[in-house]
Amino acid sequence: MQTLNVHESNISEVPRFHSLVTEKNKPTKSGLVLLEQLQTTLNIEDLLTIFATEVSKYVNFSGIYFKTPVISTCVSNSKPSKVERQFKLSVDDEFIGVLSYALMSPISLANFKILNQLHQSLLYPLRNAIQYFNVTQLARQDSLTKLGNRRYFDEQLKRSMHHANRQQTLVGLILCDLNNFKALNDTFGHQLGDQVLVHVASALSGAIRNSDCVFRFGGDEFALLVENATENSLIIIEQRIKQAIETDALLHKHQVSCSLGTTFMNRADTEHSFFERADQELYRQKLNVQRNLTIV
Repeated sequence: MQTLNVHESNISEVPRFHSLVTEKNKPTKSGLVLLEQLQTTLNIEDLLTIFATEVSKYVNFSGIYFKTPVISTCVSNSKPSKVERQFKLSVDDEFIGVLSYALMSPISLANFKILNQLHQSLLYPLRNAIQYFNVTQLARQDSLTKLGNRRYFDEQLKRSMHHANRQQTLVGLILCDLNNFKALNDTFGHQLGDQVLVHVASALSGAIRNSDCVFRFGGDEFALLVENATENSLIIIEQRIKQAIETDALLHKHQVSCSLGTTFMNRADTEHSFFERADQELYRQKLNVQRNLTIV
């Protein structure tokens, strides 16, 4: 499952940030003014944009990147370069993250000192933004499986459809519903039912690519968003899902299976119509399972 990306840039031609510093090029803003600007937002991407504007007066770079174990983001239009300089940011011995510069030319000693001063202005606003991000992520997360919840799915669905329309690519949607989960819950209890859901979440996460996302709506309902999808990629993911569930020891022991409803977004789709088409396909697949059980 992919690491959540706070910012995404798909601009093919990326401008560089140029501002070579000379003796006459003095700072136009004090650290206090920069700090005041940084305190106007709790959005990490916006913070980095404000920060990059000031840094570009002293450093010639093509991109700024920031990473923590759960966050990976960059300044809009960032582009890698052959030379990268990394700074580990900490506040009161608390590790905040790694700030990386894609350099187009070396940093002078004088500008290196200024850069460290600018980092001091960034530290506390950045820590506050990370804490805010962590809180909002909890609101988007299913507490049992640690997958994204329905709220987060709705946000990502909208973003994925917008991205696909802009890039003229396809996005696929797979809805997953367990077969006879209620009977398993009633027979063995909710504790086993929760274990089954956690194992299913793990199986689904292992079946997708790094660029794809898995969500739990609640109950035994899951959804997968597949970006840059093809007919073949959805078929492969479906096969992986079924194989992962079949080979999981706990799921195999209790004969857990699932039905899948799969569809592609078309250009005329709204979020509702896209989801509804996948839901209808899921309903047809579950009816087929029920008919086969009846025949047996």
